[in-house]
Amino acid sequence: MSERAATSPNLTDRGRIPSILRFATELIAWITVPWALAGDSIVLAVIALILLIGLPTVFSTVGDKKQVMVAAPGWVTIALVVLQFVAAVWGAWQVWPVWSAVLVTVLAATAAIAEIPRWRWLVGV
Repeated sequence: MSERAATSPNLTDRGRIPSILRFATELIAWITVPWALAGDSIVLAVIALILLIGLPTVFSTVGDKKQVMVAAPGWVTIALVVLQFVAAVWGAWQVWPVWSAVLVTVLAATAAIAEIPRWRWLVGV
């Protein structure tokens, strides 16, 4: 049985497409969630944006990013990515036309599938 690689697929050429898909989905979450929440509370919209950007920036798994501010287990990184994907889908369905929300849903599902090798690495499988 082979040993676990020291770095995740995220830092290799294999991680390029999943990273692009993940970033596109994150960007949509950063745009749509505050937009959806702003009608109820500007403060809540700002807090959501800070959390969506700040949590994955601060907490990451050693070997998955070039720089780690606060080391977190792999399941935390996975949870933060899933949070971004769910937020992007929710936000798109709240503020965008149905056709674009469907595209975002497909993007998030595709990104999640593309993330599987990284997620396996993150949980040590």
